[in-house]
Amino acid sequence: MDLRLPDELLALIAEEETPAPPSPAGRSDYTTSLLDSRMPYDDLLDGVADWAPVGTPVGLFHLVPVRVERDLPLISRWMNDPAAAAFWELSGPPSVTEDHVRAQLAGDGRSVPCIGVLDGKPMSYWEIYRADLDPLARHYAARPHDTGLHLLVGAVADRGRGLGGILLRAVADLVLARRPFCARVIAEPDIRNTPSVAAFLTAGFRFSAEIDLPTKRAALMVRDRSVRHLL
Repeated sequence: MDLRLPDELLALIAEEETPAPPSPAGRSDYTTSLLDSRMPYDDLLDGVADWAPVGTPVGLFHLVPVRVERDLPLISRWMNDPAAAAFWELSGPPSVTEDHVRAQLAGDGRSVPCIGVLDGKPMSYWEIYRADLDPLARHYAARPHDTGLHLLVGAVADRGRGLGGILLRAVADLVLARRPFCARVIAEPDIRNTPSVAAFLTAGFRFSAEIDLPTKRAALMVRDRSVRHLL
């Protein structure tokens, strides 16, 4: 008996046997594996998972959404550094950080936790969030699509070198480039966190006001689309 598979099935088998293309130049194994993760619910932030790496004066930088099973030990270690613990208040066992991260991952995409990868090295933790949909919006004159940033430079060796200001500028520019309806990037570091406030100023943010939040007195920092090329 002469049996012949349908052409559609043969084509499908051929696709499955085709080897995967090599990793794009400039992406480490770490970054490539992180890219396996896609966040179908992050339309509120215009697809953070698909934002491409950007060049900076200190190297190629990529924001990649967190995957708890892989990234929790690293983030938890960073949060237990005394300098980070003083402001993030996430020190303790890994479960403390895990609860914080999973609450965002289980939400509707208004906040996306990310690992910042610089030249293939995971070196910072970020949260990109809709400031206009956040409780923060009750404490300032929010505008539609305001986008907020939280940043923790992880390793002690990476602090005090000006990386924070450089990367904040790059990410703010990336937000404005990828979110066309966003007119402002917002941040609210603790007013006592002088290095953080200074980094935002270096990145072209302006100090707008001091605001009282439930857990801190914050410096409201704003980067306006209209003047981003002037600062």
